[in-house]
Amino acid sequence: MKTFADRIIEYNKQLDFSGSLPAGIRIMNPFKDEKTIFTSSEFYKKFYNDDQKRFLILGINPGRFGAGITGIPFTDSKRLTSECNIRYTGKETHEPSSVFVYEMINVFGGVEKFYKKFYINSVCPLGFTYIGNNNKEINYNYYDSKELINAVYNFILENIQKQISLGIKTDICFCFGNGKNEKFIRQLNDQHNFFKKIIALEHPRYVIQYKAKNKQFYIDKYISTFNTQLY
Repeated sequence: MKTFADRIIEYNKQLDFSGSLPAGIRIMNPFKDEKTIFTSSEFYKKFYNDDQKRFLILGINPGRFGAGITGIPFTDSKRLTSECNIRYTGKETHEPSSVFVYEMINVFGGVEKFYKKFYINSVCPLGFTYIGNNNKEINYNYYDSKELINAVYNFILENIQKQISLGIKTDICFCFGNGKNEKFIRQLNDQHNFFKKIIALEHPRYVIQYKAKNKQFYIDKYISTFNTQLY
């Protein structure tokens, strides 16, 4: 019988977007890289090698220095090695959102306990970039333009359904991002009834970028929210 890990790995390997994107927007698919497939598979085999159902946490879409490198949402290469104890030999990356998420996970009880309860992915499981004014590649969110939302809408819809089929509990979905991401998820859920309830939390990047002085408040809020719903 296939484990949760087996299903995630198969899902990641088949991820592909073949549609047209707005001018200047590039899709980022880390799973085209065999090294990323190997690294992320090690992670999932370590923490999801069972058939236990989990709650889904949906972020926005992968960033260049987190899942865009490791294939694991909100996990940069530094946290992959230091927190998950998984060997990584590629470029060392630092993603602020990953720092917050793993500090929160440690307060929750550690990676083993957390990943036994939760599976993290994104509304759009593949990321986007564009070239900024300084000629550098910059992260782009699926909701940053109406044209991009329209281009990937069916892809998003299809992949939420696929993620649920991995073995997700559907009474609650947690959302990272209580602005545009929450609004979009709620609209989808109103139309398709994926989940009985959506619970949104401030996005980790928002906390680190704008509320760093109050970081502990948000960590406590995350933990309280999770514990209230789980127990």
